[in-house]
Amino acid sequence: MVPAGLIAPPVRIGVVQTAYANGASTDYISKTLGLETACTPTGVKHLHHVAKEYDVGIYFESNGHGTVLFDPALVARLSALDEQVAVVHILAVSRLMNQAVGDAISGLLLVEAILRCGTALEAWEALYSDLPSRQTKLKVADRSAITTADAERRCVAPEGLQAAIDGVVAKVPRGRAFARPSGTEDAVRVYAEAETQEAADALAREVGRVVYDLAGGVGERP
Repeated sequence: MVPAGLIAPPVRIGVVQTAYANGASTDYISKTLGLETACTPTGVKHLHHVAKEYDVGIYFESNGHGTVLFDPALVARLSALDEQVAVVHILAVSRLMNQAVGDAISGLLLVEAILRCGTALEAWEALYSDLPSRQTKLKVADRSAITTADAERRCVAPEGLQAAIDGVVAKVPRGRAFARPSGTEDAVRVYAEAETQEAADALAREVGRVVYDLAGGVGERP
C-alpha cells in the first residue's frame, strides 16, 4: 500500500474480522498479503474499536457492514509528503471512505476505482476462493446457558461442549466450526466450513447435534 521507505515509521495496516469471516479470506490476508489480522465478537462496534488501533484499519463483516479507518496522524504525515502517485491514491481513499459508519456505496466506489486502475475483474475474482460453508440455527431452552470466549470462537459453558465440538471438527479436512448464542432469541447459531459443500453441511449438522445434546436443545434434533 505504501512503498517501503516512503515514510517512517512504517505504516501498520490491520484487517479486523469476526468468526464468520471465511477461513480462506483470513489465510489470503495473512499469508499472501502479509497483513495483520484480528478477530472480534460480532458487531460493528467491536470491529470499529479494534480497527482504530491501526494506522489503517480495515473491517468488514460477512453481512457487508464495514469500512476503512485512517489514523489522522498518518493522514497528516502523508499530506506533508511530495505528491507521489502512491500517496495521492492513499489520500484519495481516505477521503472516499465513510469512516464514521460502514457505507456500502463508498465501498463499491472504491472497488470500481481499483478496477479502473488496471485490475481486471477476472483477476479480482481469482485472488482466492472461499471455502464452502454452512450456517444453521437451532432452538435451545435458555441461550444464556451458553457462553463464549476468543471472539465467540470457543464455548466455555456448558462444560464439555467445546471439547465435543473440537472432536467433531478434528475429523474434517480443513474443518472449522463454532457455536454462539443468538443475541435476540433462545437459539444457537452454528457456523461450519470445510473443503467441500457436502462436508461443510455435514459438519454443521454434527455440531448442531452436539449443541442440542449438551446445551438444552428443544424441538426436533438436527
